[in-house]
Amino acid sequence: MQYWLIKSEPGTFSIQDLARAPKKTTSWEGVRNYQARNFLRAMQRGDLAIYYHSNAEPPAAVGVAKVVREAYPDHTAWDPTSDYHDPKASPDRPLWSMVDVQLVEIFPREIPLEELRGVKALAGMELLRRGSRLSVTPVSPAEFRTIEKLAHAKPPAAAARATRAKPANTRRG
Repeated sequence: MQYWLIKSEPGTFSIQDLARAPKKTTSWEGVRNYQARNFLRAMQRGDLAIYYHSNAEPPAAVGVAKVVREAYPDHTAWDPTSDYHDPKASPDRPLWSMVDVQLVEIFPREIPLEELRGVKALAGMELLRRGSRLSVTPVSPAEFRTIEKLAHAKPPAAAARATRAKPANTRRG
């Protein structure tokens, strides 16, 4: 089994949207970066992924999803009405791929990016590299377990104070 991190903007498709989807499952389409696409293509059925809300206030790890269908052509690339249209792609030349994911868990608490940055066990994580913008990245088994443990633990005192001081904004832009 491999582990991943998948990013979505909550204003586009939040983990709560995934929870409301039929069978709590959706296609993970619209990836338009070759490296992230290659990571999608490496995913296997049963792999687990940290679901991460990017472009949120605060950006945070919010749950876990499972790969339930391996990579197949992303048809949104050849749909001119899609936000993810790519005129270089076609059914005969499917440049882009997608997978299907299913909700496993919404974390009891979100783990904000700044808290993740402060965890020594996560220091090598791709997400935490300055300038990292990939929407799909591999995660080591140890990093995955660390994030799961954080999600089920009480927040650090400083994080709890910051959460109370500032109303949560779940809209992504």
